[in-house]
Amino acid sequence: MSRHAPPPPARMRNLLALVPLLGTIAVATACTATSDPSGSASSTPAPTTAAAAVDPTGSPSPSASTQATIPTSAFVELPPELQKSPRRATSVEQALPKLCGNEFGTGGRQVTASAAMTVTYKKAGDNEGNTPQGMIHQTIFTFDGDGASAYLGRLRTAVAACPSYSHSGNPATVKTQALPGVGDEALLLTRNWPETSLNGERTGGNATSQIAVARVDNAVTVFDDQGWEGTSGNSTILDRVVRDGAKTLDAWQR
Repeated sequence: MSRHAPPPPARMRNLLALVPLLGTIAVATACTATSDPSGSASSTPAPTTAAAAVDPTGSPSPSASTQATIPTSAFVELPPELQKSPRRATSVEQALPKLCGNEFGTGGRQVTASAAMTVTYKKAGDNEGNTPQGMIHQTIFTFDGDGASAYLGRLRTAVAACPSYSHSGNPATVKTQALPGVGDEALLLTRNWPETSLNGERTGGNATSQIAVARVDNAVTVFDDQGWEGTSGNSTILDRVVRDGAKTLDAWQR
């Protein structure tokens, strides 16, 4: 009698041959399911949440997952009589103003989230067909620890070192002052430059616009007011937006 076991039936041999193949398919499927197509997360943001982004000059801290997004409700909303068009999500890099350099993008590693929105405004009583008066970019940063206060400290130093800069090829001056009664601390920067026509020719007058920065607890918001097509912004509207924006940011954090 032979001591060797008889070969398995043909059906059993086929099943055994499928085992390594099924294992290979399972591994490949698992790898495919966990891969994230490039850009898929930012292409379809939730309708009630502004597109959150990492600060352009730093990496999020390890606790960033505790506050990974900034909701639309954290941003200020213009009253209907001043709103030319609804606010829209904007990239942080495009929303932040630039003077001599990247003064406003120095959040660093303590940033846990950042997002920006833009609103286009008009003068109260203007007809719908009239040209907008300007637009305001609002950026919000959230921080770990003392990051918000540290950001304001770095910003003060940076803008103090930039009393003038080039604005579309023309010399512009910067004046900085405290903005009392807004959040926990706030700054107001006023920019002034020679006004030009759409063709780039000087009109003989001056144009001015403002940047406001407010800290509310562990968050900082930056408002950049830009007049329409290079004209002056509206300081009265910006002042209202900044004060309302600080209150909105405070209400969101409570």
